[in-house]
Amino acid sequence: MPKGIMVVRTGPSDSSREDEYNDWYTGTHIPQVCAVPGITGARRYKVHDATGEGPAYLAIYDLEADDLAEPMRELRARSASGQMDMSDVLRLNPPPAVTLCELIE
Repeated sequence: MPKGIMVVRTGPSDSSREDEYNDWYTGTHIPQVCAVPGITGARRYKVHDATGEGPAYLAIYDLEADDLAEPMRELRARSASGQMDMSDVLRLNPPPAVTLCELIE
């Protein structure tokens, strides 16, 4: 079964809400994302010495699925149906940058 990662760069909607953003992302968002079949784990990072260019946070989600795009489709479907608890602490303009990568074995 193919393995890969989904790399997501995000940030808080406002720098004054950074703690609230981190609480929501770690306590709510990651558990809901990891409940999607094919997403097997997650790690978060803060960009070291961020210069203000681009989002300051990076999440790496581990994927294992016959079709690595399927977990992303399911994630979108859950978001559209209201199964994901979104928050106004997540900056949406610009939207989170998402990259899917397949493991080369």
